[in-house]
Amino acid sequence: MDTVIEVKNLSKTYRLYEKNSDRVREALHLTRHPRHKDHHALSDVSFCVSKGETVGLIGTNGSGKSTILKIITGVLTPTSGEVKVNGRISALLELGAGFNNEYTGLENIYLNGTMTGFSEKEIDERLQDILDFADIGDFVYQPVKTYSSGMFVRLAFALAINIDPEILIVDEALSVGDVFFQAKCYRKFEEFKAQGKTILFVSHDMSSIAKYCDRVILLDKGKKLGEGRPKQMLDVYKQVLVGQYDADESINTGSEAAPGENTEALEYGSGKAEIEEVYVCDKKGIRTNALIKGDECSIHMIVKIKEDVPAPIFAFTFKDVKGTDITGTNTMFEKSYLSDAKAGEKKEIIFKQKVDLQGGEYLLSFGVTGYENEEFTVYHRLYDAMHVSVISDKNTVGFYDMNSKIEIKDL
Repeated sequence: MDTVIEVKNLSKTYRLYEKNSDRVREALHLTRHPRHKDHHALSDVSFCVSKGETVGLIGTNGSGKSTILKIITGVLTPTSGEVKVNGRISALLELGAGFNNEYTGLENIYLNGTMTGFSEKEIDERLQDILDFADIGDFVYQPVKTYSSGMFVRLAFALAINIDPEILIVDEALSVGDVFFQAKCYRKFEEFKAQGKTILFVSHDMSSIAKYCDRVILLDKGKKLGEGRPKQMLDVYKQVLVGQYDADESINTGSEAAPGENTEALEYGSGKAEIEEVYVCDKKGIRTNALIKGDECSIHMIVKIKEDVPAPIFAFTFKDVKGTDITGTNTMFEKSYLSDAKAGEKKEIIFKQKVDLQGGEYLLSFGVTGYENEEFTVYHRLYDAMHVSVISDKNTVGFYDMNSKIEIKDL
């Protein structure tokens, strides 16, 4: 496939000064020693995006995601490395950054459209689509300084999304405005994807990353940790979030698996507790990985406590094959176990419930976590530990069945 974005050995370094006078002294060569500290926002990052791909950029705050997008769009210049872009970009970064507060909304549409490279005629052709999408009525004739924050971002988003780009770059911009406008933004995003547009997407919404992206690039502290399938990278990202990512750690495999068990499940944790066994039983108490929709089932985890832990939290989560969290719960949510656990104890946790998930294939993850000195701690997590099939003769819309009872009356 054609490469439309190529990022090669990209680095961005900022000089940080304790006070402004240090900056001046260094600039005028009035000091023998550097008065600054280097902050490496990006360090030797490389990746490519092919035409028609939707690629996600994920990472914690300060990992360099927005810096990369700003370099790609020309807002920032790199310290070293290069970026090649083949196609017209529309960037949803800092919405409305180019607006003039004294101008009306309409005047800002033409001002920004011209800055993007459109002629007045081309803006005329797109104007109605922009106004319809923003849906701010006669306020478009008022100075934007009179707008509410919601109206401001609606107009800015409508302008950015309706210029028919070949490459769309999005930085946390799909959650602006009210819930109805957010839904409209996501529909437009899906429309772009269906048209085969190239999309580079930054978001902290992991469900959106899993749903829309073909590939995900994971950054941490300015470095690329890896890239791959969304589910794979999201699982690693969750380790990064709790400070337990180990690039050299090998995957622990078991010898004999229960029905549906994944012997190569991703696992990590401090080791103060260990999930020794997980399994699912049907309504007759038989171990299985095939459940009948509408039946009762039980989800089991056997946990060995290796060190004293305060009020451990036992959890499970169902995900779809793309890695989207569907549903789950834990003992803290259910207020069913709030006691401390002592070293040497072994516990069996049983979650009993009705199977209301739609028919399909799911992955089950398990965890033992808690709080130590008010800090969230992971003792042991097993991602995608089991594969579960839900068998159904009636699927409704969405992930689970609301089991509606229908009554129709003649009036």
